[in-house]
Amino acid sequence: MSSLAIEVQGLVKRFGDRTAVDHVSMRVESGEIAGFLGPNGSGKTTTMRVICGLLTPDEGRGTVLGLDIRRDSERLKREIGYMTQRFSLYEDLTVEENLRFVAGLYGIHSITARVQEQLEALGLTERRNQLAGTLSGGWKQRLALSACVMHRPKVLLLDEPTAGVDPKARRAFWREIHRLSLEGMTVLVSTHYMDEAERCHRINYISLGKLIVSGTVEEVIARAALTTYLVKGGRIEEAENLLRAHPDVDQVAPFGATLHVVGRDAQKLNTAVMAVASATGSRAERSETSLEDAFIRFIGGTGDTQA
Repeated sequence: MSSLAIEVQGLVKRFGDRTAVDHVSMRVESGEIAGFLGPNGSGKTTTMRVICGLLTPDEGRGTVLGLDIRRDSERLKREIGYMTQRFSLYEDLTVEENLRFVAGLYGIHSITARVQEQLEALGLTERRNQLAGTLSGGWKQRLALSACVMHRPKVLLLDEPTAGVDPKARRAFWREIHRLSLEGMTVLVSTHYMDEAERCHRINYISLGKLIVSGTVEEVIARAALTTYLVKGGRIEEAENLLRAHPDVDQVAPFGATLHVVGRDAQKLNTAVMAVASATGSRAERSETSLEDAFIRFIGGTGDTQA
């Protein structure tokens, strides 16, 4: 990847006394899938709306595809596809009617051919005559994605596109995202799902309007500088209570009959875990730190208590 598709520096957006986006800087390479993560209310949606020209920043600057997000906002809207959190197509129109309507809005020539192409690309051909309002969540998301890329945008912004969608539908949706990326489209996608974040080339984490960390999954986990143990067997409930009360343990999460234990000081955590395991007849072993562990660490570091 040789060029930047998105570059913003020091973005600030305020709503009255509340600062929703607080000096956010971000770079996304052309053809990259960039994940955008953070708790509800952290500023993800506002940042995305600033990037695509729907909101004007109070401070900062940025370009998308070389177009200035302030000066060229109208031109920018023609080059970007933006999929909102809520399904925004007409539920009383069929799948095909919705796509024809969107194609008409963009002034696409040969509407019939383009709509047929999109129906086939997203597997919607057999549902072309079905009312959009009767589609399941997964099929609605496919239709929404098809509408967003109808005009062949070079940059695609997806705001929590798979929220409330079952795992099978999410996996199918992500296959389409990767297909679009391989065809050269740049994708910025916000999500709460760690498995989806791990599918991205790079991830960006925002909390309380501030960008906390950026990098590949491996880089973000390394930056958290955590040590992780699995504790199992013995008197597991007692072990959990003892570990939660220990000052050198940062996180304890039960997974069935296993405890996932995380701390910042490797030596102190080892001492604490081994002592508790011995006292409760449990077994302890080192484990890989997960992306979820890292993000909980970063949330704690900013004082953010949202789930």
